[in-house]
Amino acid sequence: MNNEINSIGRSLPARRVAGYALVAAAVALSLTGCQDSGSGVKESAGDSSAAGTSDSAKDSSGGKKGDKPQRLLWMGDSIGEAEAPALGAAMKAKGVEFKSMASTGGGGVVGEMAAPTWDRLPKTLKSFTPDVVAYQITTYDWENPATQRKAYERLAETVNKAGADLLLVSAPPFKLDDFYKPHKAEIETAPESAKEVAAAHPDTTGFLDASALWGDDNGADKAQRSKDGIHSCQQGSAAFAVWFGERLKEQYGFEPADADEWATGAWTGDKVYSKLGCA
Repeated sequence: MNNEINSIGRSLPARRVAGYALVAAAVALSLTGCQDSGSGVKESAGDSSAAGTSDSAKDSSGGKKGDKPQRLLWMGDSIGEAEAPALGAAMKAKGVEFKSMASTGGGGVVGEMAAPTWDRLPKTLKSFTPDVVAYQITTYDWENPATQRKAYERLAETVNKAGADLLLVSAPPFKLDDFYKPHKAEIETAPESAKEVAAAHPDTTGFLDASALWGDDNGADKAQRSKDGIHSCQQGSAAFAVWFGERLKEQYGFEPADADEWATGAWTGDKVYSKLGCA
């Protein structure tokens, strides 16, 4: 794949070449993550890694591993909204139908701010009928661990009853500005709360630890944050899409599309990036 990127790069603008380089690096990181516990994937009970699982192995809904996802619903806040264009492009390149519920200023399932999500989710599950729902923990999941667990349990129950698996994804490290600082402790407990819920429902709910991709320092190059220290630009979003595809491979035997099939598509011009001041 690196050779393909290099050959294409000679005829592409510098911004796109840089994007390919970062995607290639993300591929290498993702493949490394598949070989150790740093991937953060919570396997379903009785499942082995994709490499050691036969095609006839069944998942909890009775389908063969590799059947999922065919319809992926993405949930999150504005961080997830910035990741959605790349994730959607990567999924569609593999023939997976994709829909995003990620929402600026909301999108969460915890606390009073979650009311719009809970109003919208049942309708979306009914109309879109996903087989996998991925919820990236939002920057607004501001409650104590017991309340966080209760909300994630409700999410798991709602999604599973609709016939879909749930993947709970930790958020990338982001800048704790004056708006977020009062909620630092709650932000830090959310991933562990989500992990505990996933452990309680191993057949239908998984937890993906995105620190394997982003690290824990929002100011580090590895975190790939935009100028605001919170969201990602095109390259960071592409890196996440590559990493997420590899996690689906571990979970279901899903074979993600090569990054060179989608990484420099029309999604890179999505208006979400211009709002963030991305090049």
